Amino acid sequence: MEAHRCGILTSASLLVNGAASQEAAALSRSVPELSVGLHADVREESGEPSGDLSRRLPEALRHQLKRFQELMGRRPTHLDSHHNVHRDPRALPCFLDLAAERGLPLREHSPVRYFSKFYGQWGGETHFEQISVEALRRMLETEIEEGITELSCHPGYAEPDYPGSYCVEREAELRTLCDPVIREVLAACSIRLISYHERGKIPLNAPQ
Repeated sequence: MEAHRCGILTSASLLVNGAASQEAAALSRSVPELSVGLHADVREESGEPSGDLSRRLPEALRHQLKRFQELMGRRPTHLDSHHNVHRDPRALPCFLDLAAERGLPLREHSPVRYFSKFYGQWGGETHFEQISVEALRRMLETEIEEGITELSCHPGYAEPDYPGSYCVEREAELRTLCDPVIREVLAACSIRLISYHERGKIPLNAPQ
């Protein structure tokens, strides 16, 4: 919410089976200009996709889509997946079918270019230099191509009981995304912020 209200974040994805999914949905409804997509999680309790993924996935995706609509009161603006499991050859056809059926842009399978380099952990080690203001400035100035680009980010707060490994990096991302210098860089590069709400209204050859 802070990255959206004070920074450059325009879109988010909702993990509907997370412990705080109801709270997250309620927060997002307070900012209707924020686009929210479905962050599909098809892992089992082990944390890994099961061997029969292609058989159980269609039902799991439809269940999570229904849950999204119950929580949000509307359909998602886009579709992606936890740990990018949609890249799995067993999973991709199911994701593509759902995306086509519902008219949803699926990450890496729509005209929106996915840019994932703004990430502060490589090889299990923290690299703050990858998510600094200077790093994001350089990416925006040299690596954003013509068309529409989704710049992936994971802003948040470092809480002591957070179970994931990507923790302190989240606050560093948040500071960078909210730094006023970044808006100056966007203006200088003629990059306009849009959300998935607006994606369908933008000509695909327009720089964003």
